Amino acid sequence: MRAIDLMRRARRATTRSVSVFAGDVGHGLLEVSHNTLALVGLAAVAVALFGAGRPELRQQVEAVALEWLQDRHEQREIAAGNVLVGISEPDAVARATATDPGSLSKEQAAVAQWLARRYRVATEPVAALVHEAWTIGRRASLDPTLILAVIAIESSFNPFAQSPVGAQGLMQVMTRVHDDKYGPFGGTHAAFDPITNLRVGVQVLKECIARAGSVAEGLRHYVGAAMQESDGGYAGRVLVEQGHLRAVAEGRRVPVTVPNTGNLAEKVAALHLGGTAPGR
Repeated sequence: MRAIDLMRRARRATTRSVSVFAGDVGHGLLEVSHNTLALVGLAAVAVALFGAGRPELRQQVEAVALEWLQDRHEQREIAAGNVLVGISEPDAVARATATDPGSLSKEQAAVAQWLARRYRVATEPVAALVHEAWTIGRRASLDPTLILAVIAIESSFNPFAQSPVGAQGLMQVMTRVHDDKYGPFGGTHAAFDPITNLRVGVQVLKECIARAGSVAEGLRHYVGAAMQESDGGYAGRVLVEQGHLRAVAEGRRVPVTVPNTGNLAEKVAALHLGGTAPGR
């Protein structure tokens, strides 16, 4: 019996010790937390009082706090699977080659919509190119429909097109030959910027026409067939496409499936080149 009493007393003593220890720990943690919060509060008050007379310090504190909050937000978004956080660029829209077709003139809007349907590309980027063709066309004294026709035949409005011989971009400019023309635009990598490629291509086309003496012969120079017997129908296709675009700009209805190849292109080329169509 005595042994049992001793065991009971020991158990009760142990229980009391554990309870006292737990209570002391809890009380200590409560005190520490209260003191920590108090210190944080005092620090915040001190910073606020000190910052009231030091605007530059207040701005620094605000900047650090904002950066911390943004970092926390980015970490949460990344953890949720949003890979765009941290690499977003709000100014990217300024680089986009796109224009609201509603802001164009009636003839430009008609051409943009026709080209978009014909070449299965978005209307907004085509609208920007149409507007640029009209703008640079006036500056270069070239018909904007000719510029757009060259783009259509050369790249089908694909700004990243590249030929096996190194012609690049919308107007398939030979970048390594005309690298000097890309200098004002930051270098040859600008060949894949649609607006830059269009502007450089117009300059090359203008030089070819001036050298050859006519649009049709200039197109032969542009495609690199000046010293060859045939340009493979290139000039004819461009001129036929230009005819379609002129008709669209004038408000006439032109099916988007109308061809720009075959006998018609050969006849048009022969007419402009001052010869006869093959086989006649």
